[in-house]
Amino acid sequence: MSKALAVFHGRFGRATVYQLNRPFNMHAHREGHLIFHVGGTPARIDVCDERWLLAEDSIVAVNPWEPHNFVPTDVENGAIFFVLYVNAEWFAPDAARAHGLRFGRTCFKRTVPLDRHIRRTAALVCGAPSLSSLDCELRQLIDGCYEESWQRPEPVQETRTAAVTDFRVRKSIKLMSESPGAEIELDSIARASGLSRPHFYRLFRTQTGVTPNLYLNTLIMEQALDALVATEVPIADIGFDLGFSSQSGFTRFFAANVGMAPTEYRRAAKVLRP
Repeated sequence: MSKALAVFHGRFGRATVYQLNRPFNMHAHREGHLIFHVGGTPARIDVCDERWLLAEDSIVAVNPWEPHNFVPTDVENGAIFFVLYVNAEWFAPDAARAHGLRFGRTCFKRTVPLDRHIRRTAALVCGAPSLSSLDCELRQLIDGCYEESWQRPEPVQETRTAAVTDFRVRKSIKLMSESPGAEIELDSIARASGLSRPHFYRLFRTQTGVTPNLYLNTLIMEQALDALVATEVPIADIGFDLGFSSQSGFTRFFAANVGMAPTEYRRAAKVLRP
């Protein structure tokens, strides 16, 4: 059974240590994403249309809004992963570098210095650190991974989520963002945006790089994570507020996108405050 060993939310984003043995659905995040293997069998990570092996000698980096999922190789015992979700605003607070969080390669070598830093930071996360110590360690680790990813960069692809220019897609995003929930009908969003269903799906993906379903799921997950960590609202009520007709439906959705039940995530989660 997948479980959270440590979860910290802070202004940097999220720092987590998971034991995972179940596959995820294809999903995406607004944040940049760094995934490190720290124990057990290697796993496969699908990012966009490519599959990568994540082992103790490699690092997988996922840019904001790149669709990805996790495919375990040991579904009985799983393996342990240190996972970072990095807020672009924390990484590059200067407005001129607002889209600066973009890794040069998806999968790259885990050098000896990076390996030491990864293991030290993962131990800090598991050891309930102070905000100041973790923030500093994360900054150094993320900067090191970022620089290593650009040592031999892949061809640069356009970041389509950086600038949504079509007013109809902007309107659809506004409608979804106002009250994201599982009950939202994307056909209704398409009509309200002045588009037919096929045109809406094609145009949305062209403009954002992801499907409307995946975008909406990301918004719902953000709301769910915030409610689980920042409030004491019962999990059933969180699910109902997000448009799920039952707690089991919400739990299935959450587990498919995070790899574990919301009760397990809440149990491990802590917020690091200044």
